[in-house]
Amino acid sequence: MSFEGVHTPLVTPFKADGEIDHDRLGKHAADLAGRVSGLGVGGTTGEYYALSFDERVRTFNTVAGAAGGKAYLTAGINATTTKDVIRLGEEAKRAGLNALLVAAPYYVQPTQQELLNHLLKVDDALDMPIMLYNFPARTGTEISDGVLATLLERPNFIAMKESTGDVSHLHHLATHFKDRLVLSCGMDDQALEFFAWGAKSWVGGASNFLPEAHTALFDACVRQGNFALGRKLMTQLLPVLELLERSGKFIQYVRYGCELAGNPVGVARAPLGALSAEERSAFAKLVNPLLHNAQ
Repeated sequence: MSFEGVHTPLVTPFKADGEIDHDRLGKHAADLAGRVSGLGVGGTTGEYYALSFDERVRTFNTVAGAAGGKAYLTAGINATTTKDVIRLGEEAKRAGLNALLVAAPYYVQPTQQELLNHLLKVDDALDMPIMLYNFPARTGTEISDGVLATLLERPNFIAMKESTGDVSHLHHLATHFKDRLVLSCGMDDQALEFFAWGAKSWVGGASNFLPEAHTALFDACVRQGNFALGRKLMTQLLPVLELLERSGKFIQYVRYGCELAGNPVGVARAPLGALSAEERSAFAKLVNPLLHNAQ
């Protein structure tokens, strides 16, 4: 098991009272474990920023208990301080997860040297495989070439989820770091482009409810090298992915997609909320044919 393949960043199911539904989280993780290569817990799709420290730790344990040994499990441990990132990583390691997803601390906007020092301290403390997460639109800080090159001198820094949305940066990473980095698609509506440039990993939020469509596209492009089939499959999936990436309501749409797939996971925590009736209807028209094809 590794960072390669389709990895699902799990939603965090909530009950009507807003508390985490751990039974449903465990069942969701167990159901997906045999259908994708890996699962991520504590990522953006899981609303980690809206969970307390103790809630995040308990989700690590729930997913490890439900899917440990059945899929490659990655713990998102991002926080605003190095101390809290390490504390979360220690809990993920204790729970038995396989790897870590680490982004730049959000909001604080460290300098590149401060970011490098932060990531080196995390590696020193935890000694686990790491996928970096380059998402400056959310964190406010990019992972620069200089930082990346230094980190890749260490064995634990293996992969990077690239979520800038800048295709030229994809080209840059694919050509300048191709022999040292597992490049992971983190901008879902660009998945075909990532695969064309050699990416062997995809962390896709919509695989919470369309895992087969994701794995079929990955297999066509990466395992078979059949980009004619890949374009056909991407054409079917693209309207869903474009809406998720461009609507400003990524998490809300992923949650409703789970509901359409027969797995109601509740609404996001405030300040996020539910989709309007019009948004739900339009999204259902895009998703239901893909769900039907998977049956």
